[in-house]
Amino acid sequence: MRHLPKHARPRWRYLAVRVTTRGEVIERDGFQRAIWYAGQNLLGDPGGADADLSVVRFRFADGEGAAVVRVRRGEVSAGRAAVACVDQVDRTPVGVAVRGVSGTIRACEESYLHADGGVDDERETRSSGGRASRPVDVQTADGHVGATETEVSDGVSESTADTDAD
Repeated sequence: MRHLPKHARPRWRYLAVRVTTRGEVIERDGFQRAIWYAGQNLLGDPGGADADLSVVRFRFADGEGAAVVRVRRGEVSAGRAAVACVDQVDRTPVGVAVRGVSGTIRACEESYLHADGGVDDERETRSSGGRASRPVDVQTADGHVGATETEVSDGVSESTADTDAD
């Protein structure tokens, strides 16, 4: 079978996705399954097939990670919406944020994911200038409040966290 000419091949866009949990570990297969189900549930069978969401690169450690998700050009907004609908992976609550969209995997990683540790890639030479900010639970008189390590280490007290929750 011959290859398709370049003008007849499908065109792709790549979503840079940041993934966080509260310390639990998630696997690539589970994340891929969650992406597929989110696409199918939000867009329906035909829309999910049109978007053709696929995890190309995935790295996850210590409750934080990054992924590059492939989506067909022209279906980027539908793909972003489907990725944003992911709230758990294998019954583990996750936070997902689409950092940006790019036309190549390399540009996607270099432009949007290097601050998050990126995806395993030996070409990455830049270092992160910012501090990592992992989500944590803060116990208050009213219950638990979500915060980040940066907020806690910068001196957010229980009373401040309590007033922010209201």
